[in-house]
Amino acid sequence: MSRIAEVIVLAGNAEEIMEPLTRRDPNRQWSGQFTAAGHGWVAEFVRRSSWVGLLEDLESQPWPSPHSVQVLIHDEEDDCFGLWMMHDGRLVEVPLPRTNRYFWRNHYTGEVDADCPGILERTDKSDGSPEGD
Repeated sequence: MSRIAEVIVLAGNAEEIMEPLTRRDPNRQWSGQFTAAGHGWVAEFVRRSSWVGLLEDLESQPWPSPHSVQVLIHDEEDDCFGLWMMHDGRLVEVPLPRTNRYFWRNHYTGEVDADCPGILERTDKSDGSPEGD
C-alpha cells in the first residue's frame, strides 16, 4: 500500500538529538532520514512501512526539553496535519478542534490494525456556503 506521508519534528535545542536522524541507518526499524528546515526537521515517506516505528524511536530520544517536542504528520489522505506531543514520556496525538481520526477495519476480522495511522478529517469542511452561514 502506498501511503505518502510528510513528518515534521519541532523541538527546542534538539540539534544534537536530531543529527543522527538526518542520516540513513539500516539498524533503525524505520527507513529514511530527516532534513533540517529552519527550526525543525522534515522527512517524506512513500510507504507506511517506511515509517513504522518512527514515533517510538522519537519518543525514546533523550530530548533536552521534552515538553517542546511536537511531531506533525500529514498522510496523503488527511485533510490536515495531525499533532503529537510528549506526555509522560510518550508521543500522544493531541486532538485538534474540528477534526476526527477514522480507522479502517479489516473486512475479515472487523479489527482495527493497531499500526494503521487512519485518516484525519476536518469536521468543518466547507459545503460551498460562506464561512459563518
